[in-house]
Amino acid sequence: MAAIPSPSDAPIRQQLQGLNLYLIGLMGSGKSATGHAIAQRLQYRFFDTDILIERIAGKSIATLFAEDGEATFRQLEQQTLSQLAAYQRSVVATGGGIVLERNNWSALRQGVIIWLDVPIPQIYQRLMADPAEIAQRPLLQTPDPQAALETLRQQRSHLYEQADLRLIPDPTDTADRVADRILAALPTALRDPSDRPAPPDPSHN
Repeated sequence: MAAIPSPSDAPIRQQLQGLNLYLIGLMGSGKSATGHAIAQRLQYRFFDTDILIERIAGKSIATLFAEDGEATFRQLEQQTLSQLAAYQRSVVATGGGIVLERNNWSALRQGVIIWLDVPIPQIYQRLMADPAEIAQRPLLQTPDPQAALETLRQQRSHLYEQADLRLIPDPTDTADRVADRILAALPTALRDPSDRPAPPDPSHN
């Protein structure tokens, strides 16, 4: 059942004052499903940066990586995020590597950043349940996709940790349940924009 707006969500909508919500985390973390559920609850628009990039490029992410390279993908990703940051009242599901570009943090910091920190075995099991999912993930085209996920987490965890809110979903949590937990915790994550730290250095490990 899809999440629907509730009178109980009105206070957090008021506290957000139109701020965008950005979901970050590894691929397969459930950012799109959770983001869509949150957007319905808050009566916000929902965007998925990967879907927008595919529309702009006229090709799938996997094809974009293969034909044009990761650098081109990252450039389109940065442009897409910059455009979305100009909006208000939006929930944005981002690609797993969006944290790698320092310039992206200027846009992310304009809203509330939420890290869906899903354990690697849980992500791997979820992706392996649909072989087509693995095929569409350029960075997992290796003999050992689970090891690749572990490496990505090691490389990016210090960046994901810069989020305003970190949530570790339970294995049995549905997207609606994760949305419930995020909305309940959001008041603790809100802070004055002047208190936000400088963008992290993606090259620091």
